[in-house]
Amino acid sequence: MSTGELTLAVVGHIEWVSFVSVDKMPIQGVISHGKRIKEHAAGGGAVAAVQMSKLTKRKVHLFTSLGKDEIGKKCEQELRSFGIEMHIAWREKPTRRGISFVGNNGDRAITVIGQRLEPCIKDSLRWNLLQKMDGIFITAGDAKTIQYCRKAKIVCATPRVKIISLNEANIQLDALIGSNLDADEKNNLEVLKTKPRYTIMTEGSKGGIIDPGGRYKAIPLTKKEIDSYGCGDSFAAGVTTGLAANLDITKAINLGAKCGAECATRFGPYNKKKL
Repeated sequence: MSTGELTLAVVGHIEWVSFVSVDKMPIQGVISHGKRIKEHAAGGGAVAAVQMSKLTKRKVHLFTSLGKDEIGKKCEQELRSFGIEMHIAWREKPTRRGISFVGNNGDRAITVIGQRLEPCIKDSLRWNLLQKMDGIFITAGDAKTIQYCRKAKIVCATPRVKIISLNEANIQLDALIGSNLDADEKNNLEVLKTKPRYTIMTEGSKGGIIDPGGRYKAIPLTKKEIDSYGCGDSFAAGVTTGLAANLDITKAINLGAKCGAECATRFGPYNKKKL
């Protein structure tokens, strides 16, 4: 199956993120200077959905939650402009915001502000669409939502979904995709009740580790690394898309690595033009 024939979805979270390029990373008591700033609807769910849409040149369904506020509306409008089919559970809480400080070497430090809003199966969304999907990537959701996602052909997730929710759902994921460079993502994986078909842990320019399978290599950058924000979610989107297209795991990882490498060469997670 080609990627252009796929029907894909993301179940996850959105944050309105300010990307600030700085001459040096903020240090307590020290003034740093920003060189440029841009803002986007980002977060794992948004970045993955836009990457999947770019790969397939088709609308991707994003099941998410936003606050009933101006920022929530801005998130919805921007992602719809990227061709994302939005399914939103509106909350009486503020939409989460974030600041990503980007250093001269392309690495970033992120501060998030507010509660992560996530969809749950009790929300009146078109959940029945999920059982028709070729592939789903999950970044946030309750256990029953995760269970329902298993009706799709391919289901992948990030450890940031929370291990407790994955254990309550107790389904076998086709791939659990995280980062060995992030303590929150690599810890407690050994307590998962049901082992995924594949556990993939990225290590940036060093490639990463797949279980079963061993190490894999990174894709060399074609341009200078500008910003590492969104590379992991772009990688996961590529792997999910590849598996949904019936690629073997090696080729799916290679597709994901290309997506992550491309993301690293731009400021912020998206190209300027709408998809």
